[in-house]
Amino acid sequence: PMKKLFILGALFVAAATQAQTVWTPDLGNGKYKNPVLYADYSDPDVIRVGDDYWLTASSFNHMPGLPILHSTDLVNWELVNTVFLHQEPLETFDKVTPGEGVWAPAIRYHNGEYYIYWGNPYEGVYMTKTTDPRGEWSKPHLVKKAEGIIDTCPLWDEDGRAYLVHGWAGSCAGFKSVLSVTEMTPDGKSLFGDEVMIFDGHDDHPTVEGPKFYKRNGWYYVFAPAGGVKPGWQIVLRSRSPFGPYECRTVLHQGDTDIPGPHQGGWVDDVNGDCWFMHFVDMYAYGRVVHLQPMTWSDDDWCLIGIDRNGDGIGEPVHTYRKPAGKSEVKTPVDNDEFSDRRLGIQWQWPANPQTGWYFTNPTDGEVRLYCKHFDGVQSLWKVPNLLLQKVNAPNYTVTTKVSFRGAYEGDRAGLVMMGRSYATLGFEYRGGKVYLTQEECIGADKGKTAVRNSEVELESGEAWLRCRIELQKNDDGTPRMLCNFSYSTDGKKFKPLGKSFVGREGHWIGAKIGYYATAEIVKNDGGWLDIDWFRTSAK
Repeated sequence: PMKKLFILGALFVAAATQAQTVWTPDLGNGKYKNPVLYADYSDPDVIRVGDDYWLTASSFNHMPGLPILHSTDLVNWELVNTVFLHQEPLETFDKVTPGEGVWAPAIRYHNGEYYIYWGNPYEGVYMTKTTDPRGEWSKPHLVKKAEGIIDTCPLWDEDGRAYLVHGWAGSCAGFKSVLSVTEMTPDGKSLFGDEVMIFDGHDDHPTVEGPKFYKRNGWYYVFAPAGGVKPGWQIVLRSRSPFGPYECRTVLHQGDTDIPGPHQGGWVDDVNGDCWFMHFVDMYAYGRVVHLQPMTWSDDDWCLIGIDRNGDGIGEPVHTYRKPAGKSEVKTPVDNDEFSDRRLGIQWQWPANPQTGWYFTNPTDGEVRLYCKHFDGVQSLWKVPNLLLQKVNAPNYTVTTKVSFRGAYEGDRAGLVMMGRSYATLGFEYRGGKVYLTQEECIGADKGKTAVRNSEVELESGEAWLRCRIELQKNDDGTPRMLCNFSYSTDGKKFKPLGKSFVGREGHWIGAKIGYYATAEIVKNDGGWLDIDWFRTSAK
């Protein structure tokens, strides 16, 4: 009963602060600060339909895949949907395949339908569509089976013809730094004709990728990043034909700012006709966070992104700027979860297709239960598929969760994890009939390393409050560093530190993620579990 009363109280709080409050880009004075999304929404693309903006981003091997975000002003964003729960082919994505899956999707609106195209470099070009971005999307359709095609973007022309621009993954295709265009059937379901190389960036714009296709005033434009993720810049190509020849200009770079490598994104206009560009900046362990830049057009139909402060003819990123036109209400992607719904919160993801028996929701008690599972041949959490994770949502904040662990067999383990190429855990272990709380770290998990125990304490029961404090620091070279410190409580009031500080690491093409693990050494009926009561964030 106390739990239920607490849930009722928490629901009122949740109604007032429906999303996370640890990072709010809206400054409340008609301006915003970058990043507008301090979370790993890699390779963002954006469109406006009427008064609504819709954004999607890469999800790679993490499920549910293809996030859908909504805004009415390009600054305040909500996570409102995901496209699919299971990624095909199932034999691939039922296992952990870091870095594979959905690469750099493009979202477009055509003839009353919303389309998303993406490239899986190991499978080919996929498309899904819907009439309602908040509703059900169609089963992903394989537009073309091929290896190496990535970063796909469609364009429907006024004459009814359609085209697709894309890049190439060197790891699969054997070459990169090239952009291609091919013709597409008007229904968007297949490609035909030869691939036409429209741009070779090897000399002046190496690692050109992530193209986005547009048309304006009779010109065909391709926006694309070049120079690599962290040190790169933005170029724009234009031509009177979709197949070229194309002219090229650099339109955005770091310049004299401290914002490195403004990477790929999308161009969108607001309800007043002003133009904007949303792109990502790689923040290492924090992932690829999303920035919003003003964008202007010259009389001769070339654009400039950002502000040209030093007069070199190339835009530079802004830290703050006036907000775009549109209805504005402070909103942010949700991260808190009381687990009082029959479905997991939309923010949670698994590193593989979720399977029956990994978990149960229990809205009656306001909990979710994760079962301790054994996976043959897995030496660390790097390849464990039943991790329940969410994005890190701010540079500095605290995560606190109330959990209860029931160990059944020797080696049952579960708890809180900060996951990446290296990871750290604060969790329970059942050993010798007793319950221990341990703090461990695994440096170089992606290289096959195993976890090392930094500290442990014996507990009287498996109920505890676990906490991780995340702080943004800088390395000697000025690059960002995510520092994590763990603590615990047995009464929910007094917290004690455990273990040592951990420097977070990014994953494969993604930022670090925080969440839960539940593993077992013994495969046997009715094993251990972790009941998660709630997950809350605080700016303090």
